[in-house]
This record gives sequence, structure tokens and C-alpha cells, in this order.
Amino acid sequence: MILLIDCGSNKTKFIEEIVDNYCDVMSVPLLDVTVDHLQGKSGVILSGAPILVTEMDTTPYLKRTEWIKTTELPILGICFGHQLVGLHFDAYASRMREDRDWQLIEAFEDCILFNRLPNEIEMMEDHCESISIPAGFQLVASSDACVNEVMQHTEKAIFGVQFHPEVSGNHGSVLIENFVNHCMHSPFH
Repeated sequence: MILLIDCGSNKTKFIEEIVDNYCDVMSVPLLDVTVDHLQGKSGVILSGAPILVTEMDTTPYLKRTEWIKTTELPILGICFGHQLVGLHFDAYASRMREDRDWQLIEAFEDCILFNRLPNEIEMMEDHCESISIPAGFQLVASSDACVNEVMQHTEKAIFGVQFHPEVSGNHGSVLIENFVNHCMHSPFH
């Protein structure tokens, strides 16, 4: 079972629909999530949110997700979820030009998220902030609009994507499926 942390995006239901094709999914609102929700799960996905991390106090969100730094479960952060993961590992967020359109994403490092995908894929964006590459992570993919489109932890199965694969057609669905498959075959399953 995958734990889907609903951070408030209107796109979260599409993540749930994709994951539900491959395994059970439990959706919990971000501010309700506790470490107990991790028990018996194979992995965690953090959704996007209508929240600007450069303009709000992120402390309540960071407190609710402190376990990100210590869990052994695979994690996929999407948009706000990607930024939240980065903030836990000392990334800094900055404003950028608003991007609410398709972008060509180029992957230049091996990453399980890109299994069965070409190195260049178009994904739908919906953000006006980006994060730096946090300590312990490597940059996997970039676009002309945003440097940190995809990152992965160098030692743990923690991934972040700035774009929204859940509304990016077949390639986006494959990316989420790749994460779910990794979770289902991890030692915690």
C-alpha cells in the first residue's frame, strides 16, 4: 500500500487514480499525517499544494513530515512535495518565472523514475518557485525553465519532481508507475 499525502492540490485525485491501478493507496491530508500512517506502507507520495514556500511559514508542514529525514520507505515528492523534501535536507527555495505549461525535461542521470522513458519527455508544470539541490541529493533532470526538475537522494530511495506527472499523459503515468513498482519490490513491501 502506498501512502499518498494530500497537500491540497486539485490534481491529487489523479495521483490516486494512477497508483490505484497498481496497488492499494491510502490518502491522508498533510496536516493530519502522523508517523503511524507509515506503518505497513510500501512507499510515500507527497502531492503538490497551492502553497508558496517562499511566502509562508513552512514550519507546520515540516514538523508534520520530520520523518522524511529518517524513514527507510521510498518517497516521491511532486511539486510542493518535492520542495518540502528538499527543505528537510537544507535546500533553499526561490521565486522564478511562473510556469503553467508543458516543458521539455531532459534526464542526464540514471534514475528509476525514468525506466522505460526517453531521456527527453514533456511534462506539465504548475509552479512559480524552485529549490536548490539539497545536500545528499543529485540532480537528475532539468528544463530550460527550471534547473531542479528531478532530484534523487544518493543513498536512499527519495525522489522529487518539480512538474506534475499525474496530469502529463502516458509518460507521467509511467513515471509514477516506476516509483510504485520500486516500492512494491523494495525490502519494506
